[in-house]
Amino acid sequence: FGPFYCPLDGKVYIDPSFYREMRRRFRAPGDFAQAYILAHEVGHHVQNLRGTLGKLQSAQRRTSKLTANKLQVLAELQADCYAGLWANHISKTTNMIEAGDINEGLIAASAVGDDTIQKRTTGYVKPETFTHGTAAQRKKWFMTGYRSGNFASCDTFSAARGG
Repeated sequence: FGPFYCPLDGKVYIDPSFYREMRRRFRAPGDFAQAYILAHEVGHHVQNLRGTLGKLQSAQRRTSKLTANKLQVLAELQADCYAGLWANHISKTTNMIEAGDINEGLIAASAVGDDTIQKRTTGYVKPETFTHGTAAQRKKWFMTGYRSGNFASCDTFSAARGG
C-alpha cells in the first residue's frame, strides 16, 4: 500500500514500489512528485508534534463515521499545505526547485485525490467515503502553503468552519 506516517514511532514509511505506481498507474512522474508525497507524510509528523493528530483522533472517536472521515480529510489537506510550506522554504533557501517542479507536485496531488482514485477504480465517486480530499482540494491546499509560506495559512480546520 501507499506511504504512511506512524505517530507511535514518529516515522514515515514508503515502499519504493509506490513511486513506480505514481509514474505508471497515477501518471504522476518526477522527482518532485515523489518529494511532494514524502513532504505530505512529514506533514503528518508536524501535526503529531503540534498535537493536531491527538486532538483529531479524540474528536473522531466521539463522532459518526461520516464526520470522522470529514475530519480526516481536513488533516490530510493540512498535510498537503505543510508540503507546500516545505516547497516554499526550499524555493527560497536553495536552488533545488527547478522549472516544472511545482507542476509535478500539483499533478501528484491531483492524481491521489479521492475523487480521481475512485473514478479510476470504480467509475464513480462517493464523497461520503473520502479520507484525503478531492484533487482540487489537494492542489489548493498545497498551493496555499507554497504561496504563503506561513503555518497559520494551513489551518484547514478553521477554514472548514468559515473562520
